Amino acid sequence: MPTSSAQTYELLRNLTSPVVAITSERAGKRNGMISDSAIRASIVPTLHRVSVYVHKFNLTHDMIFETGRYVMHLLRQDQLELVHRLGFVSGRTKDKLAEVPHRIGKLGAPVLDECFAHFECRVVNVMDTGSSTCFLGDVTEAGLGAAAAPRGEVMTAGYFRANMLPAWRKDYEEHLQAAQEFAAERSRDVRAVVWRGLGA
Repeated sequence: MPTSSAQTYELLRNLTSPVVAITSERAGKRNGMISDSAIRASIVPTLHRVSVYVHKFNLTHDMIFETGRYVMHLLRQDQLELVHRLGFVSGRTKDKLAEVPHRIGKLGAPVLDECFAHFECRVVNVMDTGSSTCFLGDVTEAGLGAAAAPRGEVMTAGYFRANMLPAWRKDYEEHLQAAQEFAAERSRDVRAVVWRGLGA
């Protein structure tokens, strides 16, 4: 039976990844954001690779594109407040990591102390989607969160939507609508991109 556009959208929501925090650094400025579009990108046990889609309106997008590095963090279900801190404001107007315990990793980007796990990634290729860029990254370093932090379960997008504080819902829906409108205007304008090093 065919589905309506709204039904198709809801069905596609089942394909979302765990909620991840993406951090980056450029010229001394550090930033973090939230994404639910990260996936494992290799089935080879010795080739650790991930990809994440980042909307072009995010400061993190430009930081990753220009530096070729990022850190992806799996979050625990008890880290709803961190999702709110990193996902509901822009890094252009606020230092989002100022009160978030972190250190600088081996690639030079921030690694959050409290998370389920982290993956330091070096970009090996990109794909333009019009409204966002898919960054394919080789995992160069990985680790678990601070030993004192509870392990818990990995947070999913569905878990966050079902458990966010009621006071956050209006902001969440407004941010989602703005992102959808941005994507609707630009998603058809896909450009060919050759990542540095691949064109040689």
